[in-house]
Amino acid sequence: MAKLSCHRCGKQVYPTDKVGPLKDSSFFHNGCFKCYICGTRLALKTYCNNRNNHEDKEVYCSNHVPIASPHDLPMEKKANGSPKERAAEKQYKIDAGINDMKIAHAIKATGVAKPYPKIMHEGAKYVVDYDDQTRLELIHRGQEDELYKNFGDERLIEHERFEKDTREEWEQALADFAKKFERGQANKLQKDDLIRQLTIKREKKLETITQRRKERERHKTAELVDVQAREMLELFKQSRMQNGFSEADQALPSYPATPPPPAPPSCPKRMVYTSTEVFESIDQVAIDIAQSEFTSFTELIRILTYNATCDVDKARAIYRWITIKNLNTMVFEEGLDSDSPMGLLRGIKYGTESYHVLFKRLCSYAGLHSVVIKGFSKSAGYQPGLKFDEGSYRFRNTWNAAYLDGNWRFVQCNWGARHLVNAKEGELNGKGADGNLRYEYDDHYFMTDPEEFIYEFFPSDASWQLLPRPLSLSQFERIPFVRSLFFKYGLAFTDDTLESQIYTDRTGAASVSIRLPEKGGEDLIFHYNLKLYDSEDTSMNGMSLKRFVMQSVGDKVVSFRVHAPAPRPLLLDIFANSVSSGHYLTGQPIKFKSVCKFKIMCEELSVIMVPLPECASGEWGPAKARRLFGILPVTHPEPIINTGRTAEIRFKMTKPLSEFVASLHRNRTDDRTLAPCAKCQIRGDTVSIWVEFPEEGQYGLDIYTRQKTSSSDSRQLLTHCCKYLIHSRLN
Repeated sequence: MAKLSCHRCGKQVYPTDKVGPLKDSSFFHNGCFKCYICGTRLALKTYCNNRNNHEDKEVYCSNHVPIASPHDLPMEKKANGSPKERAAEKQYKIDAGINDMKIAHAIKATGVAKPYPKIMHEGAKYVVDYDDQTRLELIHRGQEDELYKNFGDERLIEHERFEKDTREEWEQALADFAKKFERGQANKLQKDDLIRQLTIKREKKLETITQRRKERERHKTAELVDVQAREMLELFKQSRMQNGFSEADQALPSYPATPPPPAPPSCPKRMVYTSTEVFESIDQVAIDIAQSEFTSFTELIRILTYNATCDVDKARAIYRWITIKNLNTMVFEEGLDSDSPMGLLRGIKYGTESYHVLFKRLCSYAGLHSVVIKGFSKSAGYQPGLKFDEGSYRFRNTWNAAYLDGNWRFVQCNWGARHLVNAKEGELNGKGADGNLRYEYDDHYFMTDPEEFIYEFFPSDASWQLLPRPLSLSQFERIPFVRSLFFKYGLAFTDDTLESQIYTDRTGAASVSIRLPEKGGEDLIFHYNLKLYDSEDTSMNGMSLKRFVMQSVGDKVVSFRVHAPAPRPLLLDIFANSVSSGHYLTGQPIKFKSVCKFKIMCEELSVIMVPLPECASGEWGPAKARRLFGILPVTHPEPIINTGRTAEIRFKMTKPLSEFVASLHRNRTDDRTLAPCAKCQIRGDTVSIWVEFPEEGQYGLDIYTRQKTSSSDSRQLLTHCCKYLIHSRLN
């Protein structure tokens, strides 16, 4: 097959980078298919030919072509034409003359001479010419083709060897069994058992071989991408030098030619941006682009970063594209052609390329330094108290650091792409039919601060912790097990020395206290779950373990007081959500997400713990009533009340509420017998609750309310607003 050459540059044209043939049988590279005068990118529907000179095979935009309309032929002279036709012909000659003058002036002004000069495009301030980058990508594509061919050959050889070894092993095992069978030393049931054992052994061996092969292929792919990324960044370096860009060039921000050594960032993430609204246009482009497929990374990056004005914008565009693309669920065609649009992500299809390697690759196309970091992570299956084994693959993970705006910043695309809520896989525009945002990516994993990142990720190379004082592996194991929402909600532990394993005192008591943020803390509500550490049991001796935890809020701190019922390890999981009072009053279910976990260790128990009364779940005390319902405690601001035979609890309403209901609970007592013991009354804006206790002991008091509405609909559900723990003494 004859090689095709680009009319503009004369170099070979490949299928992935071909435009044409045009009507004159010429071909162009994608990057060369630009206006000969101004360098504007063209398409088959927008390019124009010089119809005044049929020997000119160059292409032009509509502003710089002698004939304004694309592909229009010159109007023929019509001596006997109508006045209208003669007027149109006259106007055509005038326009053609003006356009000829424009072209002549443009050529003279710009000094254009074939081959055409390199065009500097706006947007992401690219210093590398499209053509040069595309050709380097094609070289890299050829190297990848060779690598994937080798992978295919190795897989075939490995498969044939495995089948041969397995067949020989089965034949030998069955031959030995036949001899025993002939001697009466075996029966048919033993044969079935032998085949079952051989099948299990075959499957385990195949799984091991496959796992090792994947690891080997991923390693080789990462090595190749590492080399190619350096070459791509070298192209940026050379282009800067050739085009005369200097470090002082104000139009093009300076960027180091070689990656600087790892060092803590000079400022926290919040100093770069505090709201994702600053990336609104960048994110929207990524969302739109994710719906399309491209045949080259060069084209993808140019369009993806068109609105980018700095390093952070470029990395953000790449991060959002990867997190939106949902690569883990993509369906690829069989026999994927590397020249096809989906062939761009064939490494994902074959399992040889990870999110992190892809991010590094795309960063190099954008001229950004990025590294792939290996280490441990507190990922799925991890529980506080577990140890990390240096010789094991369990909890091994990789992530990225990108050099942005003069600092190394962490990026974890895989964890950032976890959440896709209430949307079909095809809804990539980020919005559902009702206009509500459907994608819920995790912004925490873009430019994460090292002080927060270390809670979940531990690099093998301590320098890539990017901390002034790196942690040891044992310290990483001991620090609290927290999730991204912990930082999203601005939470912090009151005890800086708190560890993931908490030991109770002799009475079985232990506590976790979390400081709420100054802003937004009023809308946070918490929940918890307590279960046995080494099983999924959430009860003991028929009682829910939740009843051995007292949650309360006071003075910008939420506390969880645990009283272990037995000397067994427990797992405390703390959840949170940000909910407005209006939403809470509707009574709709609230979804909580985990923010942190702890292993509760009770080694000695000197007393018998009594469970709390079985009240509604959630925090104790009036703090929730104040935050979410505008109900202010007048008489009892604390969650625990010590009283005699009776108690009066008063509140002041700041919002209109129509009804209050109180429910009393006590261990080993039927709630129905306690129903007459609590009564509520509303006088103006004051709510009074009278309680009379039938006998002394520990009680739980639930208080419910209903929002006042203008309609006569009384079916609105009562909503739990607060609860008290009451100790009654009759003497």
